Amino acid sequence: MSALPEHITLRTGESIPVSSLEFATSRSGGPGGQNVNKVETKVEVRMAIAESEHLRESTRYRLLEKLATRLDSGGVLRLTSATERTQLGNRRAVLARLAMLLDVALEPEKKRVATRPSRGSKVRRRESKAKHAEKKEQRRWKGE
Repeated sequence: MSALPEHITLRTGESIPVSSLEFATSRSGGPGGQNVNKVETKVEVRMAIAESEHLRESTRYRLLEKLATRLDSGGVLRLTSATERTQLGNRRAVLARLAMLLDVALEPEKKRVATRPSRGSKVRRRESKAKHAEKKEQRRWKGE
């Protein structure tokens, strides 16, 4: 098995040292026999995006904007992993999820390509409007 990575490299070229992240362990829930009751294999990683000195201001702002729903009030991102049987396995898993989440959040947005309505859609719209106007006209009272 490989050791933990020393840093997480972002698509912007910036690098976050794993030592700057906070890790906490606890006992995993669910089935697993006696091991579950005595070994702390569940791993939680906390990354304070708002205070990270390893990120440029633009990167920090983009992450805070994109991950706003996943951050607590202090701008801290929390991820947990309890899928593996070992603490080291869960550390690897949670770091991989963190790297993937940051990568997706920093993915550049595609520019919208302006398009024009097709001739057929214009015709259908006009026909729909005419039909609607005719229906309204039929409801009018024609005084005689």
